[in-house]
Amino acid sequence: MTTLAIVESRADRASVHICDQLRDLADWEPLEDDARPAADGGGTYYRLDGVELRSFDDFHLELERPVDAFDCDPDLLVFASRHSGDTGPLLTGHFTGNFGPAEFGGEADAVAEACPNALARLLEAFDEYTPEGYDVGMECTHHGPTDVGCPSLFAELGSGDEQWDDPEGAAAVARGILALRDVAPYRSRHVVGFGGNHYAPRFTRIVRETPWAVGHIAADWALEAMGHPDAHRDVLKAAFDASEADLAVLDGEWPVLEDTLEELDIRLVSETWLREVGDRSLALVDAVESVLGAVDDGVRFGDRRTESIAVVDLPTELVDAAEGIDPKAVRAAVDATTVAYRTENGGSRVGSQVAVPDPNASAAAATESDDGPTATTRLIDSLATVLEDKYDSVTIDDDAVVAERTSFDPTLALEAGVPEGPKFGALANGESVTVDGETISPETVRSQQTDRFPI
Repeated sequence: MTTLAIVESRADRASVHICDQLRDLADWEPLEDDARPAADGGGTYYRLDGVELRSFDDFHLELERPVDAFDCDPDLLVFASRHSGDTGPLLTGHFTGNFGPAEFGGEADAVAEACPNALARLLEAFDEYTPEGYDVGMECTHHGPTDVGCPSLFAELGSGDEQWDDPEGAAAVARGILALRDVAPYRSRHVVGFGGNHYAPRFTRIVRETPWAVGHIAADWALEAMGHPDAHRDVLKAAFDASEADLAVLDGEWPVLEDTLEELDIRLVSETWLREVGDRSLALVDAVESVLGAVDDGVRFGDRRTESIAVVDLPTELVDAAEGIDPKAVRAAVDATTVAYRTENGGSRVGSQVAVPDPNASAAAATESDDGPTATTRLIDSLATVLEDKYDSVTIDDDAVVAERTSFDPTLALEAGVPEGPKFGALANGESVTVDGETISPETVRSQQTDRFPI
């Protein structure tokens, strides 16, 4: 069970309003702590099952190791806070730290322990509870404190006097904080972000739309304040350690930073990579990229999931013919039968190779069974089915898909005296035409067409 600590700052009236709402929303047990000054979290404090709320006189960013004031040995600490800026009504969350100088609390070149999973859950709760007229967002890492004592985040009500005194806004932040009860600070996959503006739109998309959570974020301004990355390796490493991450995403062009991260053995991945990988096993992803190529070069993942894969060449003539009829159906068939596949033309067409579950893998090596036909056989069956929309009959031989149809034959039409032009189109559409007083029916200018697609 995750224990949650909540910090109220009496110097911050938005914090006071949020915590007033917290006290009204739940059945807290008031307790007294005479061992600590009331200014430092002592005096009257409040407890729920797994949650403890304490008040401090100082602003949040000036506090040092606030976790020491709590008796619950918290796994996660939330600062109920105001947000200041020219951003209008806004509920936001972020982590704390300084990638460069410490102008607003904390230590220079230091970051607090992040809680990426908790921040992702906070944004979900804000989306659920936010009042009309408010936006929800995530900010980059900024200000203090940097020494909190456990994973922490700021949950903020902004962005000016009107919102700081708004009971509906304060209640939304309070509900968001309470939604963090029993929420673990971390999940299985996190990244650290670099670049972009203060409100981190790329990293907000990643949190909202993928299974990945984002830890510390150094926005453009923070990177500029930090200076040359090579001289600040310690804070870069600290950002990954504090986020429990070993992958980085860049928003913008930072070539020197890229070089430094590579020297730190940090892998740089793209937003596309995160979306495509999703919650797949990273061992599977590595196996696919080692044989098919990189996700960023057009490799895409299908629905099958097994780390025992075989790479096979697709029957390209069959694929091309089927894509000419129904490209969406082709992509759906490839998705359903493969582990991964190459794409071409900017990802719009299926490429020449796919990875499928290895039919020779033992049951112990495979993560899913392939009862009945192999994945390749099922894919060919699906592609043949697509051809049925254009052909009268489609059969599958040992070495080819054979498709037959009776169709308009321009040569026969010309022999019958039909001039090229609209009457060709009418005959092709199954309509009779008249030429020099003679009626020519579409059946008389049709011929049998047989196409073979090697497999």
